[in-house]
Amino acid sequence: MENRYNQKTVIREGSQSAFNEGLRQYMLQVYNYMGLGLAMTGLVAYIVASTPALQAVVMPFWIIFALAPLGIVLYISFRANSLSAASAQGWFWTYAILNGVTFSAIFLVYEMPSVARVFFITAGTFFAMSLYGYTTRKDLTSWGSFLFMGLIGVIIAMVVNFFLQSTMLNLLISLVGVGVFVGLTAYDTQKIKEGYSESAGTEALKKGAVFGALTLYLDFINLFLMMLRLLGDRR
Repeated sequence: MENRYNQKTVIREGSQSAFNEGLRQYMLQVYNYMGLGLAMTGLVAYIVASTPALQAVVMPFWIIFALAPLGIVLYISFRANSLSAASAQGWFWTYAILNGVTFSAIFLVYEMPSVARVFFITAGTFFAMSLYGYTTRKDLTSWGSFLFMGLIGVIIAMVVNFFLQSTMLNLLISLVGVGVFVGLTAYDTQKIKEGYSESAGTEALKKGAVFGALTLYLDFINLFLMMLRLLGDRR
């Protein structure tokens, strides 16, 4: 009896160890994709902003470059089940590049040291909240509806303020926006972690890593933009 018990314990512990290692590799893949996407966006943004010839090409079609990433996100969302992992990666890199073209305006509007400072503040905040979402035993599911309502409120307020141009409302939008995306970072990280156990097969895991990276990429970018509105020094 004792030998059988020990054997079952070893098998159970071995299975748990294998699961934990697989989860660790999966989350590393998610963060690697996200990091490469951010690096690609930043590099493209800097190149476009520092090259007058590229600016002359981009500016007449800026609205197209600004709307194209949104179209890609919607396309990926609707085709999530039918897309292959390779196609999902291709759309993710395309999205990151197009965002870089759009975000080149940041380097034209804000001082470079200010952009760098806000980026590192955002990075520290993001990874602290992502670590919390990954390690906490608390179920963050209840945060979802609250954060979604906050996000909708921020979007509506931004549309309204586009016409009002209120400094106070702009400050309020930025403060609430930071809170929303800080919360979403932890919430989405936990959802991605939980999604690992629901994915079956190598293809599903590869695709899940890309979708997870896109989700965290969006959280980081939006958190960065909100903090830049609060802390950035304009030219």
